[in-house]
Amino acid sequence: MKILITGGAGYIGSTVSNFFLDLGFDVTVIDNLSTGYKFLIPKNAKFIKTDISNKKILKKNFANNRYDFVIHLAAFTKIEESIKRPSKYIINNHHKSKIFLDLCFKFNFKRIIFSSTAAVYSNSKKGLVSENSFINPNNPYAKSKLLTERFLKKKCKSQKGQYVILRYFNVAGADIKSRSGSIYQDSLIKNIINTIFKKDKVFNIYGSNYATNDGTAIRDYIHVMDLASIHFYALKYLLKNKKNLVLNCGYGQGFSVNQIVEIFKRNFTKKLFVKYLPRRKGDLPCVISVNKKLKNYFKWRPIYNNISEILKSELAWQKKINNLTFNYK
Repeated sequence: MKILITGGAGYIGSTVSNFFLDLGFDVTVIDNLSTGYKFLIPKNAKFIKTDISNKKILKKNFANNRYDFVIHLAAFTKIEESIKRPSKYIINNHHKSKIFLDLCFKFNFKRIIFSSTAAVYSNSKKGLVSENSFINPNNPYAKSKLLTERFLKKKCKSQKGQYVILRYFNVAGADIKSRSGSIYQDSLIKNIINTIFKKDKVFNIYGSNYATNDGTAIRDYIHVMDLASIHFYALKYLLKNKKNLVLNCGYGQGFSVNQIVEIFKRNFTKKLFVKYLPRRKGDLPCVISVNKKLKNYFKWRPIYNNISEILKSELAWQKKINNLTFNYK
């Protein structure tokens, strides 16, 4: 089968591309390399360097190729930046996605797997969110994803398309073969590794007075390899079913920032000092997925859902790209 993956030069996109190539799929990557890296694109993938809104280039490619599935991941993803520059995110993530999806439907590419985010949910008292939880994005990044979700739903309804919308929780770790991983992403686990390697070894934690057990924010971390496998399950589902789906992608288990830091402290020989700073705008106290729907529809079970697996794969990747010299026990 032929699969078109947007954002395939990014952290998650390159991992998903490798995953499908490993299974024998024909993969084409679209990326403008504004936040992606060409060296992350698998060698066996076809590559089109262009923006998802470039009608001229896309029309030429679409006219000469037939894609069985489109996996749309291309997006700007920095929440803090989206708060400072909201129009940048609405234009890139939503308006350009509309142009791209319109073209896909024009050329009859109507089976879409869309990368969304758990940030579309409102804060809940218990921190647990299901697909039916109240929707209220509190930052422009999440809003841009929600707007695109709604556009895709309407488009599929009017044009008889199919979709699976995947709402990612906190994606972490790296490809288990260290072929791809995070580079520019401002993630907790990556930042801890980089802080340990620095001479000062002071790690900043934003917020110590959340309504959680230890005062720090709690998140549901999912290994990027397990997330990649969910895209494969989504593809198999769409081959056999007509019902469209919106699914949470997480393990249903939360770890606080302090808990992650303590795991690192126990397993590294180098010291790590913590400094608490004020909360960042847009951060929620606790976000944990209710993933029953994912498991029921896909019969999906995670493989790498041990926090140590996530930490080790991230460490192996960061060591590879940064020549780091410390080890995780």
